[in-house]
Amino acid sequence: MPTLNATVADVTRRIRERSAERRALYEARMAAQHRRGVHRGELSCGNLAHGFAACGAEEKQALKLMNSANLGIVSAYNDMLSAHQPLEDYPAILKAAARSMGSTAQFAGGVPAMCDGVTQGQPGMELSLFSREVIAMATAVALSHNMFDAALYLGVCDKIVPGLFIGAARFGHLPALFVPAGPMESGLPNREKARIRQLHAEGKVGREALLEAESASYHSPGTCTFYGTANSNQLMMEIMGLHLPGASFVNPGTPLREALTRYAAEQAIRNTEAGGDYRPFYRQVDERAIVNAMVGLLASGGSTNHTLHLVAMAAAAGLTVTWDDFTALSAVTPGLTRIYPNGQADVNHFHAAGGMSLLIRELLGAGLIHGDIPTVFGSDLTAYTREPCLEEGRLVWREGPTESLDTDVLRGVQDPFAPTGGLAVLDGNLGRGVIKVSAVAEEHRVVEAPARIFEDQNALKAAFEAGELDRDLVVVVRYQGPRANGMPELHKLTPYLGVLQDRGFRVALVTDGRMSGASGKVPAAIHMTPEALDGGPLARLRDGDIIRLDANAGTLEVKVAADELAQRELGEPHLEHYHLGLGRELFTGLRHLASGSEAGASVFGGFEADDLASQAEQIRQQDA
Repeated sequence: MPTLNATVADVTRRIRERSAERRALYEARMAAQHRRGVHRGELSCGNLAHGFAACGAEEKQALKLMNSANLGIVSAYNDMLSAHQPLEDYPAILKAAARSMGSTAQFAGGVPAMCDGVTQGQPGMELSLFSREVIAMATAVALSHNMFDAALYLGVCDKIVPGLFIGAARFGHLPALFVPAGPMESGLPNREKARIRQLHAEGKVGREALLEAESASYHSPGTCTFYGTANSNQLMMEIMGLHLPGASFVNPGTPLREALTRYAAEQAIRNTEAGGDYRPFYRQVDERAIVNAMVGLLASGGSTNHTLHLVAMAAAAGLTVTWDDFTALSAVTPGLTRIYPNGQADVNHFHAAGGMSLLIRELLGAGLIHGDIPTVFGSDLTAYTREPCLEEGRLVWREGPTESLDTDVLRGVQDPFAPTGGLAVLDGNLGRGVIKVSAVAEEHRVVEAPARIFEDQNALKAAFEAGELDRDLVVVVRYQGPRANGMPELHKLTPYLGVLQDRGFRVALVTDGRMSGASGKVPAAIHMTPEALDGGPLARLRDGDIIRLDANAGTLEVKVAADELAQRELGEPHLEHYHLGLGRELFTGLRHLASGSEAGASVFGGFEADDLASQAEQIRQQDA
């Protein structure tokens, strides 16, 4: 293996050292779960009879004998959402593959899967972030029967994979394999879609034209093809070794996709104790795998949502990650892709240009990721420089390309699109937040302008339409944090802010809400913490305050004297309209439990160290 980059090694060391106590406790708990019984051996006869009552005679006999593996299938299938519709056929494929190996598979349970694209700008978006917690808990319920020797996790999109991951981590004594569905084929070019959206925001085209463009973009089964959180999920699972090599971006409904799905069941069986090569999740996923995910995310310009999700995912595995870890890694990780919204290509173009095999090859060769991590497929990550193909109907892996087939989409570390990963932490007297600058032009990365304060994204739309925003300004949308209203994505703002920037105004956004993986050309300081509802500095801002956002320096300041800012009374937000209707009242408890953004906006606490994840300042001081 090439020598590991010094910064990557240092960040890995810091995570390992600060996590030592909680990680040791996590591993001890997983080992204890293993000793109590990975499979059906500890169930009573009555328990077991209930567990296989609905099975056929052959499956019952196999489950009685205890000498073969039984796979638990946990799926996010529903037939409304394009990304998860292909999962409908997976259980039958997986069960048949298990039978061919002399083993069994059972559908353990389903988890909810909601789409931020459907709920964008709607009340349902306020359930979105906490659906991650619901999915994690649903995963635990599915696996609670203790019938299983390994688990297969079927899910794709934004909160679904992080939720499945958190659930898998708490059943870390089980081998785990994540099974993707793949992206839909390319539709309307992203540049044209963005153009139509902005024209509609300006009132120059009607809803019919907008709907036609959106329908041409999102048009068939499979994941949306832009590089947002869903596709960032797939990249991270593969670079952590939780996917089969090359599985992330194979289109659904193809012979190769079905062959990979069959092989996933076969490999999961090999990874069980009964299969002779026991590879539990907790021994596979450690600080090295998490660092790999972070570097992969940064090198590809991935979703800012993962500055929340990866923190929560790592915590579930007994590891403490901070935003400063992202910043340190971003400084040494070159930007190797241009995928929309950071370019005009989509993930299908990325896959065709060399995809995951070339990206991993480049990062391994530069010492930017850990190659020595155990994976679901082998003892290290080198197998992931290969890509799957069918030879006479048989699934095999061949060496992937050693050079990009399209340098407008994917490049090597010697000729990157950018010298750094394009993600920065902003710090200053307004708190801490993150900004994704990979799609922000250099001339827009520093903005100093008067603030215009909103507490609802619909109010910004009204102000735009009234012509009140045609000037340099920093838009502040507050009371959008996890405790206030579940921290919705605010992409409804994107077309309006983009229009203002195109008109020549200096524009930025500051919010304690989210903008996710599609954060685009307007500089946006997001995930601001402490959030306004908790008395964060955003709550003390007034219209006209001068705010300076400097993405290059990593600072976010309001030019108000410290004593004046401290003396300002906190506002009285009116949040009732966020809390009732469309099931939002059912999430009241989760809002009350939510941690701050830098601790993952999680309701689960720190697991092994309940207060550790939230003590970000103490952790930073220790690292210093």
